Amino acid sequence: MQIGNHDLGSRPVMLAPMEDVTDIGFRTLCRKLGAAMVYSEFVSCDALTRQVQRSLDKLAVNPEERPVAIQIYGKDPQAMAEAAKIVESTAHPEVIDLNFGCPVKKVAGKGAGAGLLRNIPLMLEIARAVVHAVDTPVTAKTRLGWDADHIIIPTLALQLQDCGIQALTIHGRTRSQMYQGEAQWDLIGQVKHDERIHIPIIGNGDIDSAEKAKTAFDRYGVDAVMIGRATFGRPWIFKEVHDLLHPDQPLDTSAVIPSQYPPMSVDWKLDVLKEQVRLSVDRIDEYRGILHTRRHLAASPIFKGIPDFRQTRIAILRATTVKELFDLMESTRSLLHRNEEA
Repeated sequence: MQIGNHDLGSRPVMLAPMEDVTDIGFRTLCRKLGAAMVYSEFVSCDALTRQVQRSLDKLAVNPEERPVAIQIYGKDPQAMAEAAKIVESTAHPEVIDLNFGCPVKKVAGKGAGAGLLRNIPLMLEIARAVVHAVDTPVTAKTRLGWDADHIIIPTLALQLQDCGIQALTIHGRTRSQMYQGEAQWDLIGQVKHDERIHIPIIGNGDIDSAEKAKTAFDRYGVDAVMIGRATFGRPWIFKEVHDLLHPDQPLDTSAVIPSQYPPMSVDWKLDVLKEQVRLSVDRIDEYRGILHTRRHLAASPIFKGIPDFRQTRIAILRATTVKELFDLMESTRSLLHRNEEA
């Protein structure tokens, strides 16, 4: 699959853009573990044009995480175009992605993100403005429609394609659904199988296992799959998917993940989580790096089923130093072994 001149390989799996999640450290780790492309947290176009430092900081890119997409959002075509130029000149990403799907009230309620599903002419005007403003390939991420009575994605996909969008990610829910109910992959497949569609279609929603990713490719014919919430405390899901989709080319992580243990063992997974902490701390500082990652660790599925883990989880969520956090994590190794053997 290609976006512009960037070849992402066969059946690529991508890390979804998630606010306060897909920072530079987490993106880098997911790339090491098999993500074909990673997406930034969404960045406000208004904040970029006003040169707000916190938003400009989101444009930092680690060479090890490329190819990377920077996602921007807003509701003013001129501001979005100007922000895209700033992204292009600052981050030099492989892709600039337009957020037409964020359902949260502070974004959609102000007419940006999924709010643009109620103003398609404005959405298309934004898409055209950004495409014409930059040389970087422009893609978009959206939903099926505003609600069940307004499923517009079959027509919208063609309209966005006509605007010059070079790939389209479809989350298989409406804005009204937020993240409730099941993603409607049949509608994603309907768009993909429309003979008039010639840009790549990336499917998103409910992919929480390698088997579901394979089904998305086999049954619905999408060009790529995007994974979001299932990466929390489980960044190795990309290796799981890669190894199932490409059994003749299993991903070798020995050079990028510091661990003496066999890949996909519980010991190795614990070391992966420690590497996530290191990457975050190295890129920010100890306190903020831990603050950003400890909730991922506490929610990791590797700890599921450990008896009386609640107090350890609370301690992880309260840890403020790397030593304290790593000591807590190391204390679980024997428990993880017992849990795995049970």
